[in-house]
Amino acid sequence: MSRLLDMKEFGEAAPFLRKTDLELLAAQTVAFDGKKRAWIPDEKDAYIEVEIREIDGDKVIVETKDGKCLTVKEDDIQQMNPPKFDMIEDMAMLTHLNEASVLYNLRRRYSNWMIYVGTITSQLKAKKRSALSH
Repeated sequence: MSRLLDMKEFGEAAPFLRKTDLELLAAQTVAFDGKKRAWIPDEKDAYIEVEIREIDGDKVIVETKDGKCLTVKEDDIQQMNPPKFDMIEDMAMLTHLNEASVLYNLRRRYSNWMIYVGTITSQLKAKKRSALSH
């Protein structure tokens, strides 16, 4: 069953809850190297996206999006999920379920008005099953 068909049960709220099949397909075609992309702690934004340039023992040289090169401890690196998981509704499906990835997912969903509604979705399905059984 297509995810688009599943979205009908949400009515007008569907675009705010889940990506379309076309958006999911587009995300799967984005180039991504999981060995080079990572998160590091940041005082302002909690975590920032970086590209790993070099690993030297327990030190890692990374480059930020604005071109700054930083040296961080290997323990501060958190793995990044592939773009296909961007704004996923069930975060338990993330390849790397770490603090940085969860915060990134929530930030992206909220900024795109795709408010995380896992419990509401479950309640809607339960009501639908209940209505069908009566």
